[in-house]
Amino acid sequence: MSDPRRLIVLRHGQTISNARGIWQGQLDHELSELGHEQARAAAAAISSLRPTRVVSSDLVRAHDTAAAVAGASGGLEVSTDERWREIHAGGWQGLTAGEVHSQSPEDADRLVSGEDFKRGGYGESLADVACRTRSALDELIATMDPGETVVIATHGVSGRSLVAELVGLDQSLAWRVLGGFGNCHWAALEEGRAGWRITQWNASAEGL
Repeated sequence: MSDPRRLIVLRHGQTISNARGIWQGQLDHELSELGHEQARAAAAAISSLRPTRVVSSDLVRAHDTAAAVAGASGGLEVSTDERWREIHAGGWQGLTAGEVHSQSPEDADRLVSGEDFKRGGYGESLADVACRTRSALDELIATMDPGETVVIATHGVSGRSLVAELVGLDQSLAWRVLGGFGNCHWAALEEGRAGWRITQWNASAEGL
């Protein structure tokens, strides 16, 4: 078999809202000072994997993280697509977990139990996120050359969802067994004869 194709699915660096435990969803928040430091460290580590392309959510926290990776990898261009965005959390966007539980205790309990439903009343479900990221993923993979490594700069929920889609893992099971991405942590996936597999999960510059 020719050289395997690889994907690096990278969550953005920290924002002030991350630090405060606020549901961001598709609100467009910038990286914090620590988030920029995390992005630079992740970029240096990922550059050793010799990526040839960087694609990103169009939200600024993901795009700025992607730009750091692209710069450290020889000045690559960043291609944006709104399908890599984070889950839309409806009326929960801008609220802390405590405020969500206070306002919608039943939905908060459903979330903790792993039930899939539209977040915040009119937002997206995990199934919705899986559907839109899968369409972007299929288009991307169709353009990848043998041996190519592509970085996808995205978000916590959307990142886990697209990884699960790629390896054929049920979304609810992925939520339970994989857990979440840390800020500027990534998953590495490699294509083999039987399909794609996860070679790293929640890797970080600090862990190398």
